[in-house]
Amino acid sequence: MYKIVDKQSYNQDVDWMVVEAPLVARNAKPGHFIILRVDKDGERIPLTIAGIDGDHVVIIYQKMGYSTKLLGEKNIGDTIEDFVGPLGQAAHIRDKQHVVGVAGGVGSAPLLPQLKAYKEQGSNVSVILGARSKDYVILTQEYEAFCDHVYVTTDDGSAGQKGLVTDALNPLLDNDETIDHVIAIGPVIMMKFVAAMAKKHNRSIDVSLNPIMIDGTGMCGNCRVTIDDKTYFACIDGPDFPGENVDFDELMSRQNFYKDEEHACKLRLNKQ
Repeated sequence: MYKIVDKQSYNQDVDWMVVEAPLVARNAKPGHFIILRVDKDGERIPLTIAGIDGDHVVIIYQKMGYSTKLLGEKNIGDTIEDFVGPLGQAAHIRDKQHVVGVAGGVGSAPLLPQLKAYKEQGSNVSVILGARSKDYVILTQEYEAFCDHVYVTTDDGSAGQKGLVTDALNPLLDNDETIDHVIAIGPVIMMKFVAAMAKKHNRSIDVSLNPIMIDGTGMCGNCRVTIDDKTYFACIDGPDFPGENVDFDELMSRQNFYKDEEHACKLRLNKQ
């Protein structure tokens, strides 16, 4: 059992949680993820590690499905059945002069440790945080503590610039030649357009393909990804990959494979 030592809600859909897991904390690096089970009958949930604090691991999750909603019902002092990790491959921290991170929604969480690592090695670091509205912009203060520039975009204009993350990224790539690398983490459709923009501007880009992971071991096969006509698995070969030649259309089709099962779980939760 793994104890929840702290928790808070950013909004009605997103929670921040700190779990006591010394072995995971001791070995985790930016880009790694964990798999948890809320209870002994629960499904396996892969979540990218958002931070380490001593013997504690920080996770940030969106209460969208059956199991994440059950996790949201847990409180400080409660325990989680399983908390396994670190899993996957650590992110490749490249030798870059100026890195721009682009996050959509809860993508702000796995992006945070990567940008910190770039800052610690001496790179200039900027970030674009995108969300549907101001209530869904998270971790702004944490990024302001070390980033050279923090840009916010919201769909409705309630915070920062009204529009998409690409609306903020495009002028940066047009006007700042020092930017030599982009990291995009968020919805697959967002990463697709950010990757295309970076490629158009001849900048390298990394993307995190954690949105398509399910069991986290490669056994289910759903997280297969095609890059340069070669097949990889997001959970064991990633979740971070160079994004220039990822087949994002294939990824988006895979996200729909378990829609019926997800709907059945939501109906089950609503009946409880």
